[in-house]
Amino acid sequence: MSEQHALHAFDDGQALAKALSASIAGKLREAIDARGEALIAVSGGSTPKRLFEALSNETLDWSRVTVTLVDERWVPDTDERSNARLVESLLLQRKAADAEFVPLYVEAATPEAGIGEVRASVAALKQPFDVIVLGMGPDGHTASFFPGGDRLSEALDTSNTALVLPMRAPGAGEPRITFTLPVLLKARSLYLHVQGNDKRDVLAEAEKPDSDLPIASVLRADRSLEIYWCP
Repeated sequence: MSEQHALHAFDDGQALAKALSASIAGKLREAIDARGEALIAVSGGSTPKRLFEALSNETLDWSRVTVTLVDERWVPDTDERSNARLVESLLLQRKAADAEFVPLYVEAATPEAGIGEVRASVAALKQPFDVIVLGMGPDGHTASFFPGGDRLSEALDTSNTALVLPMRAPGAGEPRITFTLPVLLKARSLYLHVQGNDKRDVLAEAEKPDSDLPIASVLRADRSLEIYWCP
């Protein structure tokens, strides 16, 4: 593991969720104290469910927190595969019910058709993000940076000024919309939340100098990254 990457290992998902939620909450409090507000982007999927529940119970001024997603499937929040639905049902509850949520999906047939509206929405967010929580798939994707993605090289281009891009890939299922790598790397605090021995192996593969796994673009970046992992 790089000197810039702190690996926090836990025995199980519950212990990981408790520690990670405490760390994130601390960063959000610092942001509120320093700037009067906080901005966080989280990832969807099945891995963060415990984290969202733990984070929703953290004590801080959630009315000053804006939550959005790192990426989203192009489906409405009535769809069970919607990341927004996951956030709304597990994170924006209890103490976190007062947080503002900015979705990445809008009512348009495709992400290409809705990209203008989404770009306007995310451009209004006061960036850089205070906290970004990434996940990782067994194929080495993070955000919607999928191997074989039709706009993968554009999304990973650190000179790209676009905030969000549509993404389509064989392993992505639905069309997606995703924040680009430059946006992720500018976050004040960047976390990677992974579970399973198989994903630890994927991380090891991504750390090889010749790796072309999308997550390798994050690992190679010249910035600190907090990795939280459990079997």
